Amino acid sequence: MVLEKPIVIDCRDHLHGRLCSIVAKELLAGQKIILVRCEEMVISGSLIRNQTKYAQFRAKRMNTNHARGPFHFKSPARIVWRTIRGMVHQKTARGQAAIGRLSTFEGIPHPYDKMKRKVVPAALRAIRLKPGRNYTVMKDLANNVGWKHKELVDQLEDKRRAKSEAFYQKKKAKEALRAKAEEAAAGELAKVNEVLAASGY
Repeated sequence: MVLEKPIVIDCRDHLHGRLCSIVAKELLAGQKIILVRCEEMVISGSLIRNQTKYAQFRAKRMNTNHARGPFHFKSPARIVWRTIRGMVHQKTARGQAAIGRLSTFEGIPHPYDKMKRKVVPAALRAIRLKPGRNYTVMKDLANNVGWKHKELVDQLEDKRRAKSEAFYQKKKAKEALRAKAEEAAAGELAKVNEVLAASGY
């Protein structure tokens, strides 16, 4: 595997466990990964089933002093982070270094909204989950167990989408103008293009 620059993965509609295991492998190999839109990730099974499982998880605590852990995160980004932490053997130096290469976010915050985002086909719900099966969107589960920022993240995402759409329309108009200009100057540029083509451009 060739290490690239930090990879930004859009978690929307990816299965939680499948994506986390793939990301954990990449982190251990030395790849830096940023996960955005963690609240749009999905877990197989109905909301009621996943809420029951989370309630059982929350009941696991230290017998004498609950402040010492285990700690039960409520925000989607931290839930995903904790899942991956359990997959990288974090009590070793190698595991600590791997988890240090991971960043998780709700929504798509500033620097990453302008960067190319990727998907992981091996973890997509549409490919991996049988049609008709129940699934739970992470933000609904988090909201039901005490996460307080669902509405805020939704507002910020709407704002970002509107901004992104405006940028895309502007870019399309610019490209159309360029194509028109190239078409108009095609006769003048014929000789130049021949020379460039001969040189391999």
